[in-house]
Amino acid sequence: MMRTEKSARQESTILDRLRSGHPIRQDDPEYGVIQKIVDRTLKLVSSLNASSTTEMVRNYMSEITGQPIDVSTTLFAPVYVNFGKFISLGKNVFINHACSFLDMGGIIIEDNVQIGPKVNLITENHSVDPADRKALLAKPVIIRKNAWVGAGATILPGVTVGENSIVAAGAVVNKNVPNNTIVGGVPAVVLKSII
Repeated sequence: MMRTEKSARQESTILDRLRSGHPIRQDDPEYGVIQKIVDRTLKLVSSLNASSTTEMVRNYMSEITGQPIDVSTTLFAPVYVNFGKFISLGKNVFINHACSFLDMGGIIIEDNVQIGPKVNLITENHSVDPADRKALLAKPVIIRKNAWVGAGATILPGVTVGENSIVAAGAVVNKNVPNNTIVGGVPAVVLKSII
């Protein structure tokens, strides 16, 4: 027997439901939990973007995510984050200027990943039903080890970029990228294999 949305709500917190892809509506009794995290994150992002060193940026990002960011990881400000609690950054990651991370569905960036400037990692979507359009639907974005996401690329909800793969500049990725593959275009298609 399938659990109903109501029973799922009773058995878990709004953050659990958000991470598991259940629709989240603004009239949810626990919606204030999300708003509180967003407000805190926006304040911290403002300080992060006023930072004068990469160490300060890393420290603010650690505070935003609630977990330490390894000293081998470099982020260039500005960085735009709307939630922050569901971002996980590996070691030896490089994130260039002006990237946007909408992470309510979870963003995992594994070791040795390079992210170009103005990249968008989007984990949030909305219902296609006009009557329920404001319902938030979240799915994770995962960037596997040693991947490279080029300048201005957008990775959409539910997408995994495979190990060693490259997303060409300006691409819009709406499907998983296999390991050792280069993708590009709008929507992104496989251009060639690496190795």
